[in-house]
Amino acid sequence: MQSSTKLLSGTRNNFIALLVCLLVLVPVYVVLVNSLKDSAGARTMSAAWPDTLHFENFFTVIDRGKLAQSFVNSMLYATSATLVSTLLAAMAAYVLARNRTRLNRFVYFFIVMGIAMPLNFFTLTKVMQITHLINTQFGIIILYAATQIPFNVFLIYGFIDAIPRELDEAAIIDGCGPFRLFFSVIFPLLTPVIVTAGLLNFVGIWNEFLLPLYYLNNSSFWPMTLAVYNFFGQYQQDWNLVSADIVLTVAPVLVIYLLGQRFILSGLTSGAVKG
Repeated sequence: MQSSTKLLSGTRNNFIALLVCLLVLVPVYVVLVNSLKDSAGARTMSAAWPDTLHFENFFTVIDRGKLAQSFVNSMLYATSATLVSTLLAAMAAYVLARNRTRLNRFVYFFIVMGIAMPLNFFTLTKVMQITHLINTQFGIIILYAATQIPFNVFLIYGFIDAIPRELDEAAIIDGCGPFRLFFSVIFPLLTPVIVTAGLLNFVGIWNEFLLPLYYLNNSSFWPMTLAVYNFFGQYQQDWNLVSADIVLTVAPVLVIYLLGQRFILSGLTSGAVKG
């Protein structure tokens, strides 16, 4: 009786998971199929497979939508901001986790509050103008990194509990200074959670739309999200080109996410539950 109940429960859960997968995959399939149609065939955005595959849509989009420059910009922003945010967050989380004074606990919770607190765009715009970072690539990288640090600190903070303090003591006895202790002993052990945070940051930054919309007026600095938005405004009647544009925008980050999926699973289960 108990085994049959478990079987029914497992079947039900698998069925629900299948439905969720279909809800996610069907729109992706529709966009992919219509990116391979001509303009007339894609007008209805149907799920029917085209008789002739029009791969030239992708070359047209790259040429007209200036996706090459936007791709370089997105890679620059996502990679740079991810490296900065994960490194700074790892250093901060290590210090806060190893020295749990009242002040450090307050600093930790103050930083983590940034996960839920909304951005004040009016104040942020004033700060960007005063520091001359508005409409600059360096400025948008700093913004991206700053928005990711609270979540990174939260994730890495919990993971550090799994690292024995005896390693710190042994390294100090061997003559390691603070920086050498962190980068030579602790940082390599943080690889799963660092990769997890990095991949999640990369995906989030790649898909970010509001920050570059507000703070990048020069079209040569636009990431792919703004390039897609601009392209849709010009070619909203050509759904085959719009679909091809979306596919080219999503493909790089999807590949990176799939490659690092096992690190995400191990990092989340080992880190976040311990915070």
